[in-house]
Amino acid sequence: MLKKIRSLIAFLTILPVGMDRDCLTDAAEYMPLFPLVGAFIGSLAGIFAWLLFRVLSNLIVGMLTLGFLLMITGLHHTDGLLDFGDGVTYQGPPEKKIEVMHDQQTGAGGLTLELITLLTTALCIAGLKANIVIQSLIVSESSAKLSMVVGAWTGKSAHKGMNTYFINAMHDQHRKTRLIVALAISLGLATSLLQITGFIMVISSIIVGFAIVGISNRHFRGVTGDVFGAMNELTRMVSLITISAVVRWV
Repeated sequence: MLKKIRSLIAFLTILPVGMDRDCLTDAAEYMPLFPLVGAFIGSLAGIFAWLLFRVLSNLIVGMLTLGFLLMITGLHHTDGLLDFGDGVTYQGPPEKKIEVMHDQQTGAGGLTLELITLLTTALCIAGLKANIVIQSLIVSESSAKLSMVVGAWTGKSAHKGMNTYFINAMHDQHRKTRLIVALAISLGLATSLLQITGFIMVISSIIVGFAIVGISNRHFRGVTGDVFGAMNELTRMVSLITISAVVRWV
């Protein structure tokens, strides 16, 4: 079990925990634990932000904390968001859209989506109060990983690749149990840390997951690895927007 957890951390972060040849298959098999790893990532980022809030202005804290999150996750999901934006905005058949996603060049669609998502995320972090920043980032990162689980559970593979391992794992005979485990982890963390606000953040992450699967089915006839990356980044943003809105009106 410890080896599987290590594989999850190695797959989702750049932390030097050791990556072996079974890392991908282990990560796919234990995908329901993605929200748990997300909570770990969020706790690191939350502590980082909490310390910075004591010495720097909010806006700088927001930018640096987002940079910390992107660095610790190796920019893998961010790259997926760029490719997703390019693929969605390209005018052409699904096969050509997937080719565009795999192209090394970045188009206007990907760049625009990336800028909006990252700037909004940084501003949302900057708007958090120091006394809830750790809890907020734990729940937002856990929710971001939950959306990928939902996407794998709901979607179908657009082409054979890394995404296929996760989609196949989430469609095996235990698929309902796998989803329940991921939901239980996410809801348990969210409600214990942020009560009703956390619950709303988790619900928003599920909605984002379903929405992106729907968009991907329309444009790519399925889900790709880049789509999973986009889910993570967009869900983080939406969950932080959610807590910002709730705190504003409470």
